Amino acid sequence: MHRCTRVSQTIPFIKMHGLGNDFVVLDGRETALPAMTPAVARALGDRRTGIGFDQLILLEPSETQDFRVRFFNSDGSEAGACGNGSRAIALLHGAPAQVETAGGTLSLEPLEGGARVDMGSPRFDWDAIPLAYAMDTFAMPVGWETLEGPMAVNVGNPHAVFFVEDADAVDLEALGPVIEHDPVFPERVNVNVASLAGPDHLRLRVWERGAGLTRACGTGACATAVAAIRKGLVQSPVRVTLPGGDLVIAWQPGGTILMSGPATESYRGSFRWDDYA
Repeated sequence: MHRCTRVSQTIPFIKMHGLGNDFVVLDGRETALPAMTPAVARALGDRRTGIGFDQLILLEPSETQDFRVRFFNSDGSEAGACGNGSRAIALLHGAPAQVETAGGTLSLEPLEGGARVDMGSPRFDWDAIPLAYAMDTFAMPVGWETLEGPMAVNVGNPHAVFFVEDADAVDLEALGPVIEHDPVFPERVNVNVASLAGPDHLRLRVWERGAGLTRACGTGACATAVAAIRKGLVQSPVRVTLPGGDLVIAWQPGGTILMSGPATESYRGSFRWDDYA
């Protein structure tokens, strides 16, 4: 009797990081990939039994731009944008590009050892964050223990930005998940705590929606710099120091956000799709 066996597709991947915020990149621009699901993303993201990552990045063909990019968090949820991941893509692509994302079109430009990304214009309307109901997003009338009155900013994904005296003193590992899942944020939220380090310098820690406490968050740096500029705390361009290193964010009210910083390719490998499906 002839027995049919299913041959598992072998998928190549590139492991990259931006300031320690790490990614697995799957390039489906030339050869189509199997359909990604939250379960497969979670399995691949497991640091003990998978490859391990903060975000999974899928590159796909686009009908309107140079290519399309999708971002999945390690919990399997899909994100609209990823700043550090966008720099990694620019480095990998090796040439300026316009890319389609769920959060809008991004302009990528590789630089020596990194990239500059035009992240588009920030949004501040309560329903663009989104919030559960109308309120002032410049200083939200809400608080959680010592964290009060955040500014809400959408830079492709939603952020709540708190300015504190000492960002390192905040128990973000405890408060981060509470704020992320608060009903006031129907699509959850990224939680940023920042302290002023100079007239153009911020220190920042981020609890990332769907990924947890992270060494760096590019969209968090963008949202926090924008919030600090709006509040008159700093002047553009702003150096944002995260646990993994520095990013430079330039923004003027009414304009788009320019983010510059490093990105690195770590290694390449492959896996069998059926091992994780």
